[in-house]
Amino acid sequence: MKPALDLLQAYEQIQKKQLKVDDYLAQCVARADKLEPVLKAFTVRAPLEELQKQSGSGPLMGIPVAVKDIIATKDFVTANGSPIYKDFTPSEDAEIVKKIRALGGVIFGKSVTTEFAWRNAGPTTNPWNSTHTPGGSSSGSAAAVASGIVPLGLGSQTAGSIIRPAAFCGVVGYKASFGSVPRKGVHPVADSLDHIGFFTRSVADAKYAFNLLRNTTADEADAIVIHELLAKPLSEALSNPKPRIGVLKTPFDDLLSQEQIKTVQYAASLLEKSGAHIEEITLPQMFWDAIEALAVLMAYEAAVIHEGHLKKFPELVGADIKELVAKGNALPEEDYIAARNLQKTLRLSIDEYFQRFDVILSSPATGEAPKGLGFTGNPIFCSLWSFIGNPAIALPLGKSSNGLPLGIQLVGNYMEDEKLLNMAQFAEECFKAES
Repeated sequence: MKPALDLLQAYEQIQKKQLKVDDYLAQCVARADKLEPVLKAFTVRAPLEELQKQSGSGPLMGIPVAVKDIIATKDFVTANGSPIYKDFTPSEDAEIVKKIRALGGVIFGKSVTTEFAWRNAGPTTNPWNSTHTPGGSSSGSAAAVASGIVPLGLGSQTAGSIIRPAAFCGVVGYKASFGSVPRKGVHPVADSLDHIGFFTRSVADAKYAFNLLRNTTADEADAIVIHELLAKPLSEALSNPKPRIGVLKTPFDDLLSQEQIKTVQYAASLLEKSGAHIEEITLPQMFWDAIEALAVLMAYEAAVIHEGHLKKFPELVGADIKELVAKGNALPEEDYIAARNLQKTLRLSIDEYFQRFDVILSSPATGEAPKGLGFTGNPIFCSLWSFIGNPAIALPLGKSSNGLPLGIQLVGNYMEDEKLLNMAQFAEECFKAES
């Protein structure tokens, strides 16, 4: 089987007529047919003939995309990881799916999610070792991209559901600034926290996808418009020609494996060797209060979202969702208002640190993917950035002693996605130079 093509590689070969769309899609289907019996990344896939009919012209011409199964698709069942919706086919596509189709892209299939993108794990396995979790809740998209079935997968993140599975599966995971990618037609976990993002196998691919699929008009109440991320030299993208990177120490660092600690240290040393200024930083306690505040927002909003599910289908709702809703129903409104106010305060307050640093470097997860499929991993190292909406990206960097991927997380200032992605490309090049 030929090595899998990255998104831009496939795009260029298709555009130059070096690769036929039908042949490329046939290769992707063949890879899925071979891997899916163990990988279980998809709930449903389109037959090859349907994929070939789907393809149109444009900058995503012939590119197959895995779409997380909380994102509406009019020609596939959108089950939301729940038996309640096992036969539900939406009447129209989610906004981001409409964009993909309009640009010539192909919806390869629906990728596995945990139940309503919360904790109850699906059957997907880690591409590097099938006895380990791929992470969640965007399990299927991360695994499908990591295994080479598709070059682009859509995910969502409310706490750590893009960054963590990207790290566990050894791919790039990009969570853009809150509100910058369309969410219309995506089943919510918590409206004040939900982000849509991308899995790719390179930073350049993530930047390309974001440019094409981001909001271009304020078509949602919380939508923001980020200007096109032009490919430019890092020196032009940064206000200071020497990249400034803050290495974050957190109150939760005792949860990190020694291998994960060494991975971040190694990344910092490579970046410093390549000319970056590296400095260890800490944040005041109010930022870490965000972890509990995120839990408040998620539970309070989930109680509203799932009220109808629990009334109509109590026997079909999993224990984790029931627990989340019960917590939300028990919360006083003033706790919710306080959490929203803290969210606004921290989004403004973090700007002080991004005046000193171009990006913040941290761990994306506690270490390698945990063994077993029931627990998708602790999102605590992603939660702050989901709470305040800053853009974040996971980059792979090496393997654990068990042969499982390890990586890092880079975080940028709110709405400064261009700077973050340029810094991520700089980091990726540093890492490749040493590999």
